[in-house]
Amino acid sequence: MHNEPTDSGDTVPGTRIFAFGKMNVTLTPGKALAIHFPDPKFIYRPIYWFYRLAGGLWRWSRRRFTPAGLCVAWGLVVAAVVSGDIENTVTYQSFALLLALLLPALVGSRFFRAKFSAGRLLPRFGTAGQPLRYRVLVGNLTAKTQNGLTLLEDVAEPRPNFQQWLAFQLAETRRVRPFSLTQRRRGNPFRMADAKDTELPPLSPGGEEEVAVEVMPLRRGILRFAGVTLARPDPLGLFRSFVKVSAPQSVLILPRRYPVPPIALPGASRYQQGGVALAASVGSSEEFVALRDYRHGDPLRHIHWRSWARAGKPIVKEFEDEFFVRHALVLDTFGEEPNSEFLEEAVSVAASFACTVLTQESLLDLLFVGDQSYCFTAGRGLAHVEQMLEVLASVQNCPGRDFAALEHLVLNHISAVSGCICVLQRWDGPRRRMVKNLRAAGIPLLVLVLARPGKKPPAVPPEDGPEDFHVLEIGKIEQQLAQLS
Repeated sequence: MHNEPTDSGDTVPGTRIFAFGKMNVTLTPGKALAIHFPDPKFIYRPIYWFYRLAGGLWRWSRRRFTPAGLCVAWGLVVAAVVSGDIENTVTYQSFALLLALLLPALVGSRFFRAKFSAGRLLPRFGTAGQPLRYRVLVGNLTAKTQNGLTLLEDVAEPRPNFQQWLAFQLAETRRVRPFSLTQRRRGNPFRMADAKDTELPPLSPGGEEEVAVEVMPLRRGILRFAGVTLARPDPLGLFRSFVKVSAPQSVLILPRRYPVPPIALPGASRYQQGGVALAASVGSSEEFVALRDYRHGDPLRHIHWRSWARAGKPIVKEFEDEFFVRHALVLDTFGEEPNSEFLEEAVSVAASFACTVLTQESLLDLLFVGDQSYCFTAGRGLAHVEQMLEVLASVQNCPGRDFAALEHLVLNHISAVSGCICVLQRWDGPRRRMVKNLRAAGIPLLVLVLARPGKKPPAVPPEDGPEDFHVLEIGKIEQQLAQLS
């Protein structure tokens, strides 16, 4: 332990700093005592383990106890705390009564023995924030009728490690001011879904029943199911016995989308080398121009097999180069915070435009940076909106990389682009520079910048920002997108 006082040139005169192990105590004249932990892991690690323990215990009790059982359990805890003095209180009698109710239920749960089968009929996709409804087929593999069963979905919840949990807690500490009445801390960002309990009808011996199940996805990504649990309460309805059935399955949860009004996006048709043949899996007959000899690099699908058979050498079909509309959708994935609400809202805004812009007569290029630079094109037969949403469902922040990687990707792609939609997580120097370079190239722009609730919108000088510049406040994005025109 070191307790020598130290002075710093940047502090108020007379300030004394004492170091006690991993804790610094600052004494400033006229101010309150300040305690600082240079290493946040020192104070947060015990909290993390308490979070893991308390979270696991809470989830176990919510599944095992019925609502009446939870009341009895909490009453038992309270009675145990206040019944220490048996000479001056009769609370110990209620403790004995509650224990007599709960103990047989706990012991009896070990004797529930039955075999079941289960299979889900899952849809291909779900959407974050919208109920996911599907059917589950449950079979009774015993020779007895099974009554009073409840089906519980075992959703595989990814439990964060210490580094992930600490990064989220530090980000929330920076975002929410202490003792703030207007700001609220976010809930658990690692939780994937909430599943409702489903009551089962009586299962006859060897019989099967199909029931409707509803799950509420909370986040985009892959929602994994580990299995199904069949629960039966004890005769008093306090504690439930479990039989688990392994049924691993998964479903992709697409990002949340907001309604976007029809927008006349800027930009005219651009010349596309290779014509529509490059924008569709198979060129149509009206695009055909002539036949010519095969050249190295020509696609195999362009070979005219009958002409090859007659001429004895490869002959390919030549297509006309055409002009058509092609937009770029630029998604900013450069954020330092894990599970950032900025990234989630940016993905949702991009998904909303992907569903609105795609038509049979235009292309949409999704540009973003992850572990590498990506360009995903949809429209005119190349891909459908569902495939672009699948890509957006897996987008993650890429901390540690330079924003110049996205700028380089976009500027190298603009030669064939009619217009550009930029969805940015914030407005700063690197993003301002990219937008100015796009304006200098003559590309019509629609720029959408996210901002925290209650924060002053970024000031954009006319020479720096495009005319079509909008600030979207988190929490009001749906209303603000509806006002675009």
